[in-house]
Amino acid sequence: MTDIIKLTAAETAARIASGELTAVAVTEAHLARIEAVDEKVHAFLHVDREGALAQARAVDEKRERGEKLGPLAGVPLALKDIFTTEGIPTTVGSKMLEGWIPPYDATLTQRLKAADVVILGKTNMDEFAMGSSTENSAYGPTGNPWDLTRIPGGSGGGSSAALASFQAPLAIGTDTGGSIRQPAAVTGTVGVKPTYGAVSRYGMVAFSSSLDQGGPCARTVLDAALLHEVIAGHDPLDSTSIDAPVPPVVEAARNGSVAGMRVGVVKQFRGEGYQAGVVQRFDEAVALLKDLGAEIVELDCPSFDLALSAYYLIAPSECSSNLARFDGLRYGLRTGDDGTHSAEEVTSLTREAGFGDEVKRRIMLGTYALSSGYYDAYYGSAQKVRTLIKQDFDAAFEQVDVIVSPTTPTTAFPIGERADDPMAMYLADLCTIPTNLAGNAAMSLPCGLAPEDNLPVGLQIIAPVMKDDRLYKVGAAVEAAFVEKWGHPLLEEAPSL
Repeated sequence: MTDIIKLTAAETAARIASGELTAVAVTEAHLARIEAVDEKVHAFLHVDREGALAQARAVDEKRERGEKLGPLAGVPLALKDIFTTEGIPTTVGSKMLEGWIPPYDATLTQRLKAADVVILGKTNMDEFAMGSSTENSAYGPTGNPWDLTRIPGGSGGGSSAALASFQAPLAIGTDTGGSIRQPAAVTGTVGVKPTYGAVSRYGMVAFSSSLDQGGPCARTVLDAALLHEVIAGHDPLDSTSIDAPVPPVVEAARNGSVAGMRVGVVKQFRGEGYQAGVVQRFDEAVALLKDLGAEIVELDCPSFDLALSAYYLIAPSECSSNLARFDGLRYGLRTGDDGTHSAEEVTSLTREAGFGDEVKRRIMLGTYALSSGYYDAYYGSAQKVRTLIKQDFDAAFEQVDVIVSPTTPTTAFPIGERADDPMAMYLADLCTIPTNLAGNAAMSLPCGLAPEDNLPVGLQIIAPVMKDDRLYKVGAAVEAAFVEKWGHPLLEEAPSL
């Protein structure tokens, strides 16, 4: 089992296609790993054992019939519990949807099944994807496999923890303000936020519709590219979906190089609040890029300093609108419907019981920002700042091909350390939020361990809109050089559970 679960997704698919391994054996090995360690990690909210084995058997039968298998056929995957899945629960980490069984699959779920990817189950997350630590799940926090007393990032901490604990070789996350990249950074894995609109949001429970984006999570850049190619592409069911070819991400990941590329370093992405070990590893990564033939360009993007404030007006405003549908009358939790309460009272009691503290906080912030007399002062002003951030990116990408930064200002912090300090929690989003506001693509990949705590540090790579292949071209080159020089931190230095 140990040998199977340590394989990359690409290696696993190749061995299944050749007949060296069966998809059932691979699935059983990962299900056994989940059974052995997930009681401690708590990466999964629901494990679909029978469904996963049925999908695996179908892959083996295809191979026996001589049918050509796709590049990820038979490879297990952990799916963030924000995408609808027909026949198995989708809770979004909330009591509001506890036990809800969707009658349909999200477009992303459909594409995974069509590619014969084996869905092991649904992973833990901050409620309605609101958080940077996966402590806001109504079903309890997830632990970081490097140190179970620390957070695995958020909101997609369950997906990143499943990868880092070898419970799955692939996972899916969503990124509204960094919720794919931050978990990747603090768990030593790879996470990609594609260009906004590149992956369908149909069937993804909405938090902030102009920011939310699903994307691939993996342990290597190539594995992320293979998954990216499966889930991306135009979807007529999503009005924000981009009707354009998927960039050649797999080809880029197989031919990684930075020779002759211009790589930008933004001065706003360092300074007060950044952990010394994170800055040290980032500086080493920049030096590595220079050694590989890249030209390093210093950039000044002054509006980035306003990104955090703008995001925490725009995202709560959109969440207050999106979550209005959870009223206790149509679906989901219903509390107080005993014949003695009005419809308004039932709605109030349901929301009190169903939403957690962070969700209530953001709904209230957003409702206030959108209220009469405050809309222009708050939400309207935040949208103007968003335009300035996009203009800063546009100007930067006239000078450089990609931008690099630390993914998070610090390594994983202890569970509970920031629970009573929302502002300290929100500061984890400093480096990731500008990309969401502008809509362009970004990746986090490991760049070593911080010397003061021996925990993973993430390198963020940012590319222009629909130039997602540049992420993989640069990421693959950095990954190969890093592994050659220092070894793979997850495979060689991660503590055993």
